[in-house]
Amino acid sequence: MVNAEMIINATTQNFEAEVMEASFQTPVLVDFWAPWCGPCRMLMPLLDKIVGSYNGALRLAKVNTDEEGEIAGSFGIRSLPTVVLIKDGKPIDGFMGAQPEGAIRAFLAKHMPIEQAQEPEVLDEVGEQEDLSEAVAKARDDLAADSKSEPAQAILADLLIRSGEVAEAQQLLNGLSESGRESSEAARALTRLNFAQVAQEAASESVLLGALATNPQDLKARYQLGAQMLHGGRAEAALEQFLAILKADRGFEDDLGRRALIDAFKVIDDDALVGEFRRRMSTLLF
Repeated sequence: MVNAEMIINATTQNFEAEVMEASFQTPVLVDFWAPWCGPCRMLMPLLDKIVGSYNGALRLAKVNTDEEGEIAGSFGIRSLPTVVLIKDGKPIDGFMGAQPEGAIRAFLAKHMPIEQAQEPEVLDEVGEQEDLSEAVAKARDDLAADSKSEPAQAILADLLIRSGEVAEAQQLLNGLSESGRESSEAARALTRLNFAQVAQEAASESVLLGALATNPQDLKARYQLGAQMLHGGRAEAALEQFLAILKADRGFEDDLGRRALIDAFKVIDDDALVGEFRRRMSTLLF
């Protein structure tokens, strides 16, 4: 059951005391939302449930950005929903977009002892990892059966990148012929590899979020954050970052926002999500 004392509506009047100061005693999730935001309404009850499962070891502060624009502005909020974890008086991590329960619990587990939660299972992620491991194993078998098949080589590389085995994937892609690199399978894998390399070379997500909180126009940090989110499986949140770059400055690094969106569309399997962001991109371009 959710302890009502652990969930508050944050305002400019109580934010300092109930969020920043309180975070020295108990970490605080800050949920930036708005009444018109559909994904916000989907995420909110899930956050209530998860915070309740921590049995007083985690607080939740809800910020209605329509009413509390000053707070949202101080954190550089550009898309909704955005959730920021505050600990010891400072933001240490966060995520954007409505996420599944498993992903949120995995996010929290990086910063809090998992035994604090009554429902620590990350069933969705575990299932996804098992499915991915099986797919990698099958792709290895397919390549072993036809070692000269460059499409099979590219497919395995793409799956390895998703599994975090970037170095092995790069070796496979480096071994492709010039014509092999032009296949759709290779194009997808090479695009995913680029995002993975950007993600690996960037600062941590918490550092990037802090940079954006200080300067929302730090478009390089926003691109790196988007790459990390995409590499980590948070496609919608990544697309929000790339779209924000497009909105902010079409000329930034040769229209990087548009190019990042188009590349991301190549590696995201959710047709409905891709369709939504194609439409949103088009409204900015034409």
